[in-house]
Amino acid sequence: MTGRKRQRASLHRQRGTETVEFAISATLLFLLLFGIIEFSVALYDKATLTNASREGARTGILFKPQPRDLATENAAIEQAIRDYAEQYLISLGGPAEMAIDIQRSDDTMPPGSDVTVIVDYPYQFLLLPSFIGTLGGILELSATTTMRAE
Repeated sequence: MTGRKRQRASLHRQRGTETVEFAISATLLFLLLFGIIEFSVALYDKATLTNASREGARTGILFKPQPRDLATENAAIEQAIRDYAEQYLISLGGPAEMAIDIQRSDDTMPPGSDVTVIVDYPYQFLLLPSFIGTLGGILELSATTTMRAE
């Protein structure tokens, strides 16, 4: 066999290796890319929940004349949180299902008393749920804000 025939035979046997290499490296590249996107959205949602809990706490420390109606105030706090979350939260699976807990150091809310707002949100992965078996496809995001009435 001459040198050219050997070279042509060698090239013929290597046909398709680029495609296989691309398939392997592209899979890893796309997995990494979608992972970065997914966790970026989760971090954005965490920041949004923090801001939503702040909005709720601000609503809770507003001055109100006595006697205070805590049920109405709690409803206003929850509404402020839901309004903020609805506007900014990235939740492609429909409306955000949040658990909201409101705690007060004193029910009469004199100056110096605290309002604590805790918001829990189960973030569901959009693109990578099957690859994240240890998390079960859900990441619990939580935000807590405490503000003092002045």
